[in-house]
Amino acid sequence: MENNLLSLLIWLPILGGVLVIAIGNHRANTVRWVSLGVSILVFVISLNLYTSFDNTTHLMQFMEKTIWISQFNINYHLGVDGISMPLIILTTFSTILVIIAGWEVIKNTVAHYMAAFLIMEGLIIGVFSALDAILFYAFWEASLIPMLLIIGVWGGDRRIYAAVKFFLYTFLGSVFMLVSLIYMYNKGGSFSILNMHNLHLSATQQAWIFWAFFVAFAVKVPMFPLHTWLPDAHVQAPTGGSVILAAIMLKMGGYGFFRFSLPITPDAALEFSNVVIVLSLIAIVYIGFVALVQKDMKKLIAYSSISHMGFVTLGVFALFLAYKPDSIEAALLGLEGAMVQMISHGFISAAMFLVVGVLYDRLHSRQILTYGGVVNSMPKFTGFAVLFAMANAGLPGTSGFVGEFMVILGALQANVWYGVLAATTLIIGAAYTLWMVKRVFWGRITNQAVATLNDINGREFLILSILALAVLIVGIYPQPVIEVMHSSVQHLLQQALTSKL
Repeated sequence: MENNLLSLLIWLPILGGVLVIAIGNHRANTVRWVSLGVSILVFVISLNLYTSFDNTTHLMQFMEKTIWISQFNINYHLGVDGISMPLIILTTFSTILVIIAGWEVIKNTVAHYMAAFLIMEGLIIGVFSALDAILFYAFWEASLIPMLLIIGVWGGDRRIYAAVKFFLYTFLGSVFMLVSLIYMYNKGGSFSILNMHNLHLSATQQAWIFWAFFVAFAVKVPMFPLHTWLPDAHVQAPTGGSVILAAIMLKMGGYGFFRFSLPITPDAALEFSNVVIVLSLIAIVYIGFVALVQKDMKKLIAYSSISHMGFVTLGVFALFLAYKPDSIEAALLGLEGAMVQMISHGFISAAMFLVVGVLYDRLHSRQILTYGGVVNSMPKFTGFAVLFAMANAGLPGTSGFVGEFMVILGALQANVWYGVLAATTLIIGAAYTLWMVKRVFWGRITNQAVATLNDINGREFLILSILALAVLIVGIYPQPVIEVMHSSVQHLLQQALTSKL
């Protein structure tokens, strides 16, 4: 199975989605169980990537290669390393949660809803495992379609506006990436991503390619000032859509910087690193203040996501300034911190959106002012909500602290002021998170509807318990996550610091 493990992970959920559609909306209960069964099976299979993974090498593993379009040297070429493998497992893990989360909430067109998530799971795994640039681009663009439908069909009152805005931003950004891929094919004669890593490009060529990639990946992360589509998408998306969008799809942008920008255009990345770092710090600090004034819980968490993802791009590009010839530890800290931050943010953002989803399912409001004193009627739920809020604020002992702390340490080595500004998120993040918790959960009940709320049921308890364990395990003992990525990140650092001029 190892020879075709990645193909199985890509196509099994896609075929599962087709099967679910064939079963039909009129057999909703069967659809739910089949969808859950497929998502659990895919997750169990994906664990083979971890158990059989060789931590000691940076080389691609579980490789598959078949000729696809021979006249253009385009291949169905798959493989994973320590950068992509954790993101695949995060994808399969998150899909189970959204299937369970939509179990009772989605009552109409259940088959289409579940199928959209299963198909998107396969396509996103394709993004993280593709080693051919055109295959990567095909999966990258195709993954937009299920999310477009999820927002546009099952979203809120302004769902069409949010869906179209999401699609146009991400699709137009990707056009620049496609032009760059075609240009490099014309220069090197291959669409192999690994071959592109070895292309010798002039300073001008690197600059153009770097900014083309930057637009595509910065929109996806999203980075300031290309972030405006995300709050609209989150607010209008159903809970499951928000979970996958925040936990997985934003990571595709971060992954792009790791897989393309650093190894292909290292000199341009060095030259423009200060620009990216400044934009990252604006996202961390300014967007944090924007989150502080939000009245809608989902919008607050959406802006929080932008702020936290700023740590990813800060960690990626601070390495150039943190690197010292006698020690690469500081630069490694930033890169590994960025990776840990992506994994951690996947857990925490999913949990935060699910918390809002639990409240919305009961009172059909996301407005902070609607609530108050929720702890009096939902004590178990409040316990989970406070834990995830603390993780979102970067409390030591939770996964939210580990990645941010590593990036801050790396940034301090690059420039003291970069590190100090990045560290302000520990204050700003605590401010907007605790302010929301205080107004929603603590105090007297001011809305009689809150007094009638029922505490979480078994299904909701299961989802939140799983995420709580993930947040605490990674927060207390992140070593297993760091170990699998170390060799790959170290090799990426060597590529990034090797001039191609």
